[in-house]
Amino acid sequence: MDILFADWLGKPLWMWSGFLAIVFALLAFDLGLLNRGEREIGIARSLWLSAFYIGFACVYGVAVWWAFEAGHLFTTDGAHAGVTFFTGFFIEKALSIDNVFVISLIFGFFAIPPRYQYRALVWGIIAVIILRGLMIGVGAALVQQYDWILYLFGAFLIVTGVKMLVAAEAEPDVAKNPLVRFLKRRMRVTDALHGERFFVRLPDAATGRTMLHATPLFLALIVINLADAVFAVDSVPAIFAITTDPFIVFTANIMAILGLRALYFALAAMVHRFEHLKTALALVLVFIGGKIFWNQIFGKVDPAISLGVTLALILGGVAVSLWKTRPRPRGTTPAG
Repeated sequence: MDILFADWLGKPLWMWSGFLAIVFALLAFDLGLLNRGEREIGIARSLWLSAFYIGFACVYGVAVWWAFEAGHLFTTDGAHAGVTFFTGFFIEKALSIDNVFVISLIFGFFAIPPRYQYRALVWGIIAVIILRGLMIGVGAALVQQYDWILYLFGAFLIVTGVKMLVAAEAEPDVAKNPLVRFLKRRMRVTDALHGERFFVRLPDAATGRTMLHATPLFLALIVINLADAVFAVDSVPAIFAITTDPFIVFTANIMAILGLRALYFALAAMVHRFEHLKTALALVLVFIGGKIFWNQIFGKVDPAISLGVTLALILGGVAVSLWKTRPRPRGTTPAG
């Protein structure tokens, strides 16, 4: 079974089991210890927790580098595995900032206060891990069977990046979301929140019988998961364009996702400061998509170059955004 599993997903079962054990331990640490008696994370604590998750991911990336280098079990050398892991991780981390913006809009539409947002984020992260795992599994199987599908990934990333560069993206209107309208037609939904509960039993006005009702918090959770499914359509091809190793793809993706809940509370308060990051992400998608075609025509690009270009674009977008939106003395006008 271990051999068959390795043939399908590229690595032995013990490596997957070890990583999943790390994921469960981090989830238990986050959900159990960090949130005992506290439901709202302040900006300072959010940043410290984010630093912990990013630091942990970096340590894990170094461990991947060492394991591939020292194990002599795989065709991929340690330097290549480590660099592709970090490239995928930073791309997924940067793409998650857009996700944060949409999540904050969803919570605002449903009037979810910060002290209740944590529960929707908790279950949202768990759903994201399952969804990304399924999508990566399907993507890995397709790439193994049909090499040409990488060209589709590359073309899709280029088109998406160009679209982000030239088209003004309208703010999503949650009220017009077909899923929201469908759920409100098909389900009994309370007008007000009931604490952190997703469902409550209330008497029906017509019959007097106690009926199960969904709360706005549950609708917010469903829409958040739908939004992540849309974002995954961009992020999964992006990381497959970096490497087709399912283990690297999955671990880099999940490591980036695990710290999203901690990062959310800080980014939601200052997401307006990252207005130029979208341009940087668009350029990253175009670069990664174009790299697929370059690899096939001229030979593979050094993974270190991919990592350097990716980091330069992302950090450049963050730096320009913070500079352009920095506080200014009264009476001055913004530059640019």
